[in-house]
Amino acid sequence: MCRNIKPLFNFEPPAGEEEIRSAALQYVRKISGFHKPSKANEAAFLAAVEAVAAASTALLETLETNAPPRDRAALAARARIRAVQRDHLPRADRL
Repeated sequence: MCRNIKPLFNFEPPAGEEEIRSAALQYVRKISGFHKPSKANEAAFLAAVEAVAAASTALLETLETNAPPRDRAALAARARIRAVQRDHLPRADRL
């Protein structure tokens, strides 16, 4: 749904409040269709962001895994490599 929302579970250090709220904001923007709501919808929009952030925090706190924590720097490096490879491959719309 939202390609910019990244997984937040099983990282060391764990996802912080700001990361969780950013993901919640992206989610609410996507499903509402508003980047910035009107004054009439602002209260409902912000309440939805807080509710999604609270639910996400609760979920992340209760999930369990036996896998070792993931390294953010390593995942970011792999993503950069994929982006470079993707940009250098010919695509049908460029032919």
